[in-house]
Amino acid sequence: MDNRQQEVVGVRKNGDGDIIELKLDNGSVVDCKTAQQMAKNKEIKNLNVFRGRDGDEHLRSNADGDPSNNLDNLPNF
Repeated sequence: MDNRQQEVVGVRKNGDGDIIELKLDNGSVVDCKTAQQMAKNKEIKNLNVFRGRDGDEHLRSNADGDPSNNLDNLPNF
């Protein structure tokens, strides 16, 4: 079994610009709810879950001062 953390390499957005799916470096595509659970389980690196003002859970990249690896700035697939 591969215990290595996956890395997000791309995103798919809906018509409103919201991220709906993430592409991982192993080629798999996961929806946001799955990615949230994976982030909580430390299965995806540099990703965390936070509760927004709307009361829902959301994904975000760990703050590292590099805007190029923020989820919104990753390439679309």
